[in-house]
Amino acid sequence: MAKINLNFTKVAQGYFSTEIAKRAKPFLDSHPGVELYKLGIGNTTEPIVPSVVAGLRAGVDKLSKRDTYTGYGDEQGDTRLRQAIAEWYGKRGIVIEPSDVFVSDGAKSDCANITSIFSDDAVVAISDPGYPVHREASVISGKRVVSMACPEKNNFLPVIPKEKADLIYICSPNNPTGTVATKEQLESYVVYARKHKAIIIFDAAYSEYVRDPKLPRSIYETEGAKSCAIEIQSLSKAAGFTGVRLGWTIVPKELQTEDGDTGTLNQFWNRRQTTMFNGASNIAQEGGLAVLSALGQKQTHGQVDYYMENARIIREGLKSAGFTLYGGENAPYIWLRCPQGLSSWECFDELLTKARVITTPGVVFGENGEGYMRVSAFGHREDIEKAVNSIRENFGNQ
Repeated sequence: MAKINLNFTKVAQGYFSTEIAKRAKPFLDSHPGVELYKLGIGNTTEPIVPSVVAGLRAGVDKLSKRDTYTGYGDEQGDTRLRQAIAEWYGKRGIVIEPSDVFVSDGAKSDCANITSIFSDDAVVAISDPGYPVHREASVISGKRVVSMACPEKNNFLPVIPKEKADLIYICSPNNPTGTVATKEQLESYVVYARKHKAIIIFDAAYSEYVRDPKLPRSIYETEGAKSCAIEIQSLSKAAGFTGVRLGWTIVPKELQTEDGDTGTLNQFWNRRQTTMFNGASNIAQEGGLAVLSALGQKQTHGQVDYYMENARIIREGLKSAGFTLYGGENAPYIWLRCPQGLSSWECFDELLTKARVITTPGVVFGENGEGYMRVSAFGHREDIEKAVNSIRENFGNQ
């Protein structure tokens, strides 16, 4: 008799974006034609830059000709792209072997699937608040999850767990709080991981938004990290690939576990990908090569600057309206403290009904997110300005 995976009953029945849409529907139904300003879901809005569009078109053109057509590619990724990624790290003073690079269809799936190469009884430490996929995928896979509180006094970054954890998810710049781990904080995580033979899963999807040169953009800027850290990257927010889908995961051969030889995790992830993944789209990978070109980097960095200017407008506008804010200086997210007495969902309702603005309640990212809201800087400039003005006029100085 077939039995269901009861772990699915231990997570919310819908992803948080579904719940937000559900909560907003009654207001929309009763106010037809009203313009809503969306500062909620972290979805890019600006068109892919010209040089990358040219790369994607070149990928399509190759498939249209007999002598350049390609079918299945290497599950690990196009050799040229893996080399380009290694060189991208090299320009930042980080030595990465192309054979340690595994190209994927984005960070979300890799963040969810990476625990499959570890034992079923592994203890997984998750940031609270944190990106829901880290927690929910671990729960669904049957792993035991422990929370790492992210208090204000620690810049809303995770406090190292007191009990021994086998896997530790760290997201920096952090989603949802928009704060960034310092070099000293990353060093403390690496020291803990090396001491306990644990593995850090470093979600660096927003690394291109870091503006402060003193702040690290990769876990591998920390000495000894290759022996204890896997890094997951994405072009979704760095190049507008939310719908194109492309990212990569670095699994160094130097990684050490309690019971495996060096190189084992690299071999296992390779085995997992060759068994359960046919590789990223040929077209998307051509676009990825264009992103990593000199012109691609210049143009995509310009687009990141656009979103960071949105973040500045939100941060300064809402601060002048009396709100207490964090983040938004090295990340596209602002972490807003709810006015006194309001829960996250109550604040969501107030912003929706009074200012017609959609935000994301902090509590959907974990119980320690209660009392806060995530505000996203992804959006067209004119819409961002309208949203900020609407909040200031209808909900400010609370």
